[in-house]
Amino acid sequence: MPISHNLGFPPLGVARELKRATEGYWSGKVSLPDLLKTGAELRERHWRLQRDAGIDLIPSNDFSYYDRMLDMCALLGAVPKRYGWSGGPVDLDTYFAMARGVQSGGRDLTAMEMTKWFDTNYHYIVPEFEPAQAFRLSSTKPVDEFQEAKALGIETKPVLIGPVTFLLLGKARTARFDRLTLLDALLPVYADVLGRLATAGTTWVQLDEPCLALDRTPAERAAFVRAYRFLAERAPKVKLLVATYFAALDDNLATALELPVAGLHVDAVRAAAAGRLDALLQGWPAGGGREGKVLSLGVIDGRNIWKEDLGVALRQLEDGLERAGAAQLWVAPSCSLLHVPIDLDREQRLDSELKGWLAFAKQKLVEVATLTRGLRDGRESVAAQLEANARALAGRRISRRIHNPAVKQRARGVTEHDMRRTSPHAERRKKQLRLPLFPTTTIGSFPQTAEVRAARKKLHDGKLTPAEYDAFIAEQITRTLKLQEELGLDVLVHGEFERNDMVEYFGEQLDGFAFTEHGWVQSYGSRYVKPPIIYGDVSRPRAMTVRWSTFAQSKTARPVKGMLTGPVTILQWSFVRDDQPRAETAKQLALAIRDEVKDLEAAGIRVIQIDEPALREGLPLRRAEWPAYLEWAVNAFRLATAGVSEATQIHTHMCYSEFNDVIRVIEKMDADVISIENARSGSELLEAFKEYRYPNEIGPGVYDIHSPRVPSTAEIVQALKRMQEVLSDRQIWVNPDCGLKTRGWEETLPSLRNLVQAARQLRPVRAPTGATS
Repeated sequence: MPISHNLGFPPLGVARELKRATEGYWSGKVSLPDLLKTGAELRERHWRLQRDAGIDLIPSNDFSYYDRMLDMCALLGAVPKRYGWSGGPVDLDTYFAMARGVQSGGRDLTAMEMTKWFDTNYHYIVPEFEPAQAFRLSSTKPVDEFQEAKALGIETKPVLIGPVTFLLLGKARTARFDRLTLLDALLPVYADVLGRLATAGTTWVQLDEPCLALDRTPAERAAFVRAYRFLAERAPKVKLLVATYFAALDDNLATALELPVAGLHVDAVRAAAAGRLDALLQGWPAGGGREGKVLSLGVIDGRNIWKEDLGVALRQLEDGLERAGAAQLWVAPSCSLLHVPIDLDREQRLDSELKGWLAFAKQKLVEVATLTRGLRDGRESVAAQLEANARALAGRRISRRIHNPAVKQRARGVTEHDMRRTSPHAERRKKQLRLPLFPTTTIGSFPQTAEVRAARKKLHDGKLTPAEYDAFIAEQITRTLKLQEELGLDVLVHGEFERNDMVEYFGEQLDGFAFTEHGWVQSYGSRYVKPPIIYGDVSRPRAMTVRWSTFAQSKTARPVKGMLTGPVTILQWSFVRDDQPRAETAKQLALAIRDEVKDLEAAGIRVIQIDEPALREGLPLRRAEWPAYLEWAVNAFRLATAGVSEATQIHTHMCYSEFNDVIRVIEKMDADVISIENARSGSELLEAFKEYRYPNEIGPGVYDIHSPRVPSTAEIVQALKRMQEVLSDRQIWVNPDCGLKTRGWEETLPSLRNLVQAARQLRPVRAPTGATS
């Protein structure tokens, strides 16, 4: 009989209870017992919600206080030596030090690197490995949470990151070596965990191996087979479900079928979108093969918020049922529901028409349960649900609010000329800002304090008039400009105090967007965002940033950057309409941003930064699909920025992605200056510049803003000297890794003071004032 299951549930809580508890613990306002109590309450609530939605097999150990990859580091004893861990259970303070760094009690420890989880906006902590590394079981979390659910009368399926994916996503911080050589040392610890789960009464364990859906070498494929043969032999009492997601298995299907495991989960949403689901089903052995292997089809999109076409999904499942057999077919979301908000029922701000097109995590689970019932009992048993679903989808297709003929016509008229600056960077630079060597700046935002957030809430609640709020924002901007002048920064920013979020702020001023009140998703740790919903054609009815940018420039003689979010990032960090190609929506966004760039220039803003932190994360997971994506993504950025004169300096910013893959593509974007995350990665990015001479100017970050620690002047000087080994002095800008929104003033000011001092130490005694030459 087909069963329903879930791969993972968002841990944050509908009211972001986990954020308040963890940040309260970090600040000393919440005790450890109270933090753990909040975690237990959230787990119970989420297990019961999934059971009530009709899910047969519910995950456990998908809850995390910060990140599941970090959880695995703690479980497996993969704790870098600098944290002083001496063995035994990894305590929560060591765990958080690994995630955030620590600078107190005589300790000054940097955080572990953080980067994007495949092609999502979620960030994971990158494991650090060294040759001949030892692993040991150092946490009881998977067993504890399984038993916790069992005590509530809920049988769960514990979830672990699989061993091969864990190694492939890690990095060597010292000498480079093949991480898979650590597999033999790692597997016995996995087997120990599985054995303990079996003793606790576990039947199924889910091992997430998303790396199996990517391009893999023969040696890597062999590692998957070797790993699961070992686990099957050492832990025969548990049934293993290997979960792949985010891409079709394609040429890895044979490897996946060779694994001696009880079940395999595949992302049917991504496979169908790529036109490869039929091939997957045809390649599946009838009846699950000799072993009766379970096929789990992820037919409900775990990455977007639109209602699924249940009729289409049910047909896919019926095809799967024909291949796998009734006892071997499971129904699930495509991936963990970590990437979508929790409950649409809480949304009162969305109008009924738009709300009728959507499904959040809770609603997606109901869709899974509905499809499972349709398989078990026949289509007639869910006829009413199928009819209501079809009616909602038909209403969306014909809704007038989706289509704007003028927007479509303008997009069709874009030419190559619209995407090209009038001269190359070397010529433009002569007409742009005259700055000292190693010019200093920040990325955009300054600390959004409790006072700033309170003022925004008062405006929202009607307790502050718009005029009073504007006066407050003007005061914040003026104060921050003065602080930047006192610090000695060369290019200033206004601080973005009026902005709630770097994507939501723009979406609120563009046509074709809608917004939620409680649609939070996790970006990293305790950082949550509310992605806008792009439901229709996008256009800009009026200027969005000119007012505050010109106000800021009027308060100082130093250049102030106009700050915008780029079209690809707005696309990537929104829930995007699925009824037209993403490239088309990106072009519409680019035209809207282009209008804003030209208005800023006309208002006298000489430096304009268009942030594209998400451009790399949007890369398809299969390299064969990269060229098509990169063409439209780079063209979108160029379309947004190419309408300005040579004298206007265009900056962009990227953070926390594997840039070495696309460093040559970055040149094609033709930004005058690019700032890139670099502090956490140990200057790994700079290795790319040893072989590739980037021609424009670049600011590799020297201050990790995702950690509370303050970098010293000497530390920053050393980072800059490493840059001098691969970049010319005229190319180097000095800046933090990212915006300072999440930091406090008590960390920000000394960090920036050290940053400015470091830049000055590297400047010649009589530094020329020519344009960074």
